[in-house]
Amino acid sequence: MTTVTRVLLAAAAALTLAQPALADPAGDAVAGKKAFAMCGACHSVVADKNGVGPSLFGVVGRNAGASAGFKYSDAMKTAGKWTPEKLDAFLTDPKKSVPGNKMPFAGIKDAKRRSDIVAYIQTLK
Repeated sequence: MTTVTRVLLAAAAALTLAQPALADPAGDAVAGKKAFAMCGACHSVVADKNGVGPSLFGVVGRNAGASAGFKYSDAMKTAGKWTPEKLDAFLTDPKKSVPGNKMPFAGIKDAKRRSDIVAYIQTLK
């Protein structure tokens, strides 16, 4: 193995550790809908119907901080597009994922539960 190959493999390993993937990218949307119940206390799944938190209808692929009629933190306005991976990271630890956001939620440690919720959120179109 050449030195270049070793360096590339080490860099790839470091990136993999720095960017955790969803535990199960497919997730189970039916289970996710049930698990989403706790999110529903603040977030609507109806387009343009905000609650304490913004509507999550169509959130995948949308820029963070872009739901009409909701007042976002500056941190959320600059957080980029929501992908399944970014949602998973956010649901894991909202304060670490988007420092300075206003969501008062500690996160979901269970990877399967998160992937199920993300699978459900992806159906909201």
